[in-house]
Amino acid sequence: MIPLTLAEVAAATGGDLRNCDPATVVTGTVEYDSRSVTRGGLFVALAGERVDGHDFAAGAVEAGAVAVLATRPVGDVPTVLVDDALVALGKLARAVVDRLPELTIVGVTGSSGKTSTKDLLAAVVSRLGPTVAPPGSFNNELGHPWTVLRADEHTRYLVLEKSARGVGHIHWLTEIAPPRIGVVLNVGAAHVGEFGSVEVTAQAKGELVEALSTEGVAVLNADDPRVRAMASRTKARVVLVGLAPDAGVRATDVTLDALGRPGFTIRAGEDSAHVQMLLHGEHHVGNALAAAAVGLELGLSLDDVAAELAAAVPVSRRRMEVTERADGVTIVDDSYNANPDSVRAALKALRAMATPAPNVGEEPRGRRRVWAVLGVMAELGESSREQHDAIGRLAVRLDIDRLVVVGTEAGAIHAGAVLEGSWGEESVHVPDVDAAVRLLTEQLAPGDVVLVKASRSARLDRVVDALLAAPVAAAPGAGGGHA
Repeated sequence: MIPLTLAEVAAATGGDLRNCDPATVVTGTVEYDSRSVTRGGLFVALAGERVDGHDFAAGAVEAGAVAVLATRPVGDVPTVLVDDALVALGKLARAVVDRLPELTIVGVTGSSGKTSTKDLLAAVVSRLGPTVAPPGSFNNELGHPWTVLRADEHTRYLVLEKSARGVGHIHWLTEIAPPRIGVVLNVGAAHVGEFGSVEVTAQAKGELVEALSTEGVAVLNADDPRVRAMASRTKARVVLVGLAPDAGVRATDVTLDALGRPGFTIRAGEDSAHVQMLLHGEHHVGNALAAAAVGLELGLSLDDVAAELAAAVPVSRRRMEVTERADGVTIVDDSYNANPDSVRAALKALRAMATPAPNVGEEPRGRRRVWAVLGVMAELGESSREQHDAIGRLAVRLDIDRLVVVGTEAGAIHAGAVLEGSWGEESVHVPDVDAAVRLLTEQLAPGDVVLVKASRSARLDRVVDALLAAPVAAAPGAGGGHA
């Protein structure tokens, strides 16, 4: 954050100073976790359901914080007293943005793919200058301003991921950090249980492009009708991206290699360049096109954009993260979250990994056995059973060899697979993570590929961790490491 006096912090947040010198300068970071406080920083005391940050205020000051942003007095601790700490955090972030006129803000939203696209955007625009982007999925009313406050006088680009649980949320985030460029990826069934309908989801996601000025740019997915329709909701210039022939930045000749990594030709006007990505899954083509459009708008050449996209590696954990064990079993960890669109994309990538390319000098190898370990897709509302059933049917149609469905809530995936034509033990429904781990430990064989995916509430990351921690005997000629 840029240096601010406590008087300036109080003015920005509408707070009152208690037990502190108004001239004291905040020179460190703003943190809401007392364990992360740095010397010269500001600690934000948030009252949660289980933990109240006010209880850690004194410890934060002892660790080096110059003051605490709090909603009630905390003894003799230096305090900026506010009505609502979360709202105050947003106001402080906006005050910092207003002091950084050279900052270009890029916002991205969508039902799926936000975090991966944010990572690609950061990789591309960082070629132009110092860039700040959130770690992982810091995309809500807390993580968003926290990320904004990482920007300082040296930052030239701020890439922000914007999530929502209802109408008005993204609008509020854009008030904190008004974007010059807004990217909308897709509108799907993710969180429809919270929004009420896909139409309401589209209304909420479109708040990003409504916030753009006439000097801004709206990057819209031409292949999603609900996103394409957002062109009428913005004053900004519109750039369409996708596979559609009229997209200004489009992809042709899309292929997947034996590890499920997409290759394609990216076309913008008369220019074209080939990209072979290191990321896994065909869905990254659309993500890459969005990042490319932003890079081109900011002045990069298509060749430079293509080079950054081709070099991009996974940044945020548990999103199609591929690891090969010493015995030749490949684990695809996509356990961070799940919705129908992202599960379909992951299953297609898994299917592409069934037939690996030979190493140099080797004969072509046979088809690998592929496993899909799937748990519940949360927050789908009344469409939940239908959506889970459809995923089970898709697994059969894609010829996924083994399907392991984990947990009662995901049972419709197994039912759909059985009704579509699975038989015997091709699809198995197990009650919990422990049962899934036992089954996989007993039955996995060298050469198998295992996809693990579910919403975070299912905690299937524990399946991945157990499989990676399991002692294995190295198969002859098998190599280890990350693909």
